[in-house]
Amino acid sequence: MGKIVSNFFISLDGVVESPDQWHFPYFNDEMGAVVGEGMQNAAAFLMGRTLYEEWSSYWTTTDQDQEFAAFINGLPKYVVSSTLEKAEWNNTTVVSGDVAAQLREIKQQTAGDIQMSGSATTVRWLLANGLLDELHLLVHPIAVGHGRRLFEDTPTHPLKLVKSATFQTGVLDLIYVPAAG
Repeated sequence: MGKIVSNFFISLDGVVESPDQWHFPYFNDEMGAVVGEGMQNAAAFLMGRTLYEEWSSYWTTTDQDQEFAAFINGLPKYVVSSTLEKAEWNNTTVVSGDVAAQLREIKQQTAGDIQMSGSATTVRWLLANGLLDELHLLVHPIAVGHGRRLFEDTPTHPLKLVKSATFQTGVLDLIYVPAAG
């Protein structure tokens, strides 16, 4: 059975929006190893409609990072959306209607991690519906001061820290799971 694993580059003040504006000075081999491990464990990729629209237009046409493009283009992808009717990106399925039931079925049929990168709104929904299995945060030692935060206007979600490490750059590698009720 698969598990849904969400990954975020996040600032000290909780910002997850536009990490391309503040993340790169902190990227090093330690972080690369963590990202690479996530890629190795990925059996599928889950995203919301906004991320789907951004990534499908970018990763199908770019030659920026051929290794990641090959990885993401070849992976089965699932898009949670109530407005997207058809997904044009290869290996992509739209998940709508009874999303919770469909995601439980996808988890049952997947041998490995169903990775996520970004899609904060979807992650909040997954947490609220008991569908998120792990939350991986790479907390950067910077206060961005503006932008969408991972948790905005959300109910309380108790989490349990199951792994932590500190990189030479001061980035914290934190892995949480939902705490038992």
